Amino acid sequence: MEKKELHYIHSFGEYIDRFIRALIDYSPKLISAFIILFVGLYAIRIINRLAKKIMLKRELDPTLSKFLADSLLWALRVLLFVTFISKLGIETSSFVAILGAAGLAVGLSLQGSLSNFAGGMLIILFKPFRVGDTIEAQGVVGVVSEIQIFVTKLINGNNQTIFVPNGNLSNGTIINYSMAGMRRADLLFSLSYETNIKTAKEIVLQVMEAHPKVLKTPAPTVSVRDLSDSAIHLSIKPWSKNADFGDMCSDILENCKEAFDSAGIVIQPYVREVTKE
Repeated sequence: MEKKELHYIHSFGEYIDRFIRALIDYSPKLISAFIILFVGLYAIRIINRLAKKIMLKRELDPTLSKFLADSLLWALRVLLFVTFISKLGIETSSFVAILGAAGLAVGLSLQGSLSNFAGGMLIILFKPFRVGDTIEAQGVVGVVSEIQIFVTKLINGNNQTIFVPNGNLSNGTIINYSMAGMRRADLLFSLSYETNIKTAKEIVLQVMEAHPKVLKTPAPTVSVRDLSDSAIHLSIKPWSKNADFGDMCSDILENCKEAFDSAGIVIQPYVREVTKE
């Protein structure tokens, strides 16, 4: 019994000695690997801050700056991790192959997301609209609240939040109502055939010229759009700044109605705003 115990103690002592020798032999690699890891993490932080400052000085879009900074951060982290495990003596070729296969599988499964990602990059780079612009696209109208990498967030007139995929947005037609800084309203009045057209046009012009939110340049216009079986359709086109557009349209319709009533001009039942020619 004592011999067995002595044998176990002797074997255990040999294992400890071997472990200590292996640790001593391996310690230079271990120490150098962790030095590379800690120095690399510190260097990545400095590089990331420097990249952000450079992009800020060059006045890049904030969304693009954040995305590029994050991409650079993770790319450097992956490179540091591969260097770290390589320094430890771990074979990296199989790891890189697995990473490449995983990337291919993820790419195939996320084709739609990659399309939205590419669309987001195109929007950020070419800037067909900016945050705060009013746009019409994909059948919706709203104010751009945020441009993300995969989607663009719009707020419509009912204060509803609409997320439009950037892939569809970048490949479709976009109407930007804010880019020019001003906007023209296309309003329509239907008047009875007893109306004197010249008098009606003069009344409308006076209403538009008197309104403070109607721009003088370009000058507002009024013209006969067409003659239907039941009415004369008068087209009214005032211009305003983007911020005044809604109030201006409402005021012009109201003021014209009051002016027509005062002049005894009969308005047909349908009065509507025309948004497209």
